[in-house]
Amino acid sequence: MDDTALLRYSRHILLDDLGIEGQQRLLAAHALVIGAGGLGSPVALYLASAGVGTVTLVDPDTVELSNLQRQIAHDQSRIGQPKAASAGERMRAINPGVTVRALVQRADAALLAQLVPQADVVLDCSDNYATRQAVNAACVAHGRPLVAGAAVGFDGQVSVYDSRVPGVPCYACLFAPDAAVADVACATMGVFAPLVGLIGTVQAAEALKLLAGIGQPLAGRLLMLDARSMEWTSIATQAAADCPVCASRRTAVPSPAR
Repeated sequence: MDDTALLRYSRHILLDDLGIEGQQRLLAAHALVIGAGGLGSPVALYLASAGVGTVTLVDPDTVELSNLQRQIAHDQSRIGQPKAASAGERMRAINPGVTVRALVQRADAALLAQLVPQADVVLDCSDNYATRQAVNAACVAHGRPLVAGAAVGFDGQVSVYDSRVPGVPCYACLFAPDAAVADVACATMGVFAPLVGLIGTVQAAEALKLLAGIGQPLAGRLLMLDARSMEWTSIATQAAADCPVCASRRTAVPSPAR
């Protein structure tokens, strides 16, 4: 790091748990973010400000006026622009040293098979069940940790799914891929504006911890928030022996060094 970088990241470097070595790990890291909306906005901005060296953003949608109530990476001048490109511009404005790849595409299985192996961590900020399952399957297949969040109404949840770690579930262990789930659109149910910021910020924090190799990740715990009472609930989770996604792969993927 040069003098400018040392000053920019000085508050990280002052943290004993992080320091220069941890910041250098962030600068060398690659994060894949699926979704650049309500959850993806705080995720993208904090990854950029923290100095994650490369961030790939994937989102097929464009900015709409109704998004601006909660999707803080965008503003009124960006209406009609692709969300991935809009968020990428904001990230570069915050930190020109970050490499941002903005892909205006849907995160289907073929694209995920290409992108997930390139990433050190994957953050699922999507808003539909099929995409969440596809992202999880790709992360299990390629041995990448997944930080997944969801938010609707006043309720949110977040966890880290890392099937490389013994006993830790993947997303499909808790939410069956073949479950009959009706996706709830924010347009019909609504969402409390700060809720996506709260959940997305936790996602960013968990990703930074994983990339820097610090702290205790949320793997094996599902953290849920009721924003009406501002009450957090943590539930211990375990890998399912009959999980159709990760059960057969658990012994095939080496556990990460601790």
